[in-house]
Amino acid sequence: MKAVYPGSFDPITYGHIDLVERCSKIFDEVLVLVMENVNKKHFFSHEERIEMVRCGVSHLENVTITTYNGLLVDFARASDVRILIRGLRAVSDFELELQMAHANKAMLPELETLFLMTDTSNSFISSSMVREIAAFGGDISKWVPPCVQEEFKRKLGK
Repeated sequence: MKAVYPGSFDPITYGHIDLVERCSKIFDEVLVLVMENVNKKHFFSHEERIEMVRCGVSHLENVTITTYNGLLVDFARASDVRILIRGLRAVSDFELELQMAHANKAMLPELETLFLMTDTSNSFISSSMVREIAAFGGDISKWVPPCVQEEFKRKLGK
């Protein structure tokens, strides 16, 4: 069975990686889908985000990094994926995720959304928090892998 874990991953964090690792133990194949979010202004380019995701999950044999520019349901249909993975950090995540799950289900009835709670140690981590701390020169090593730290240094000229 194959599952897709979509996101903008701007950047990928240990919270994201934890979910991918857990999914890789449940599913035969996990597709990590690096997407564009038209509602967000990304800090890292699409190519930079793909490389950071690749670096972050390279230790997992049954995980494939891919990309798509369009509706998630169209990707799922074309890739014959019927399981969509979404992570929940807090109750505040649930309302938006539920709304998206219902919309996806309306467009592709055979697509099931599986919500996974983040590990408690990662429940407060967000990509936007990491970006803000990095922008002010803070230590982000607890929340992102070394390759992401290096990408921030390069991007911020530090």
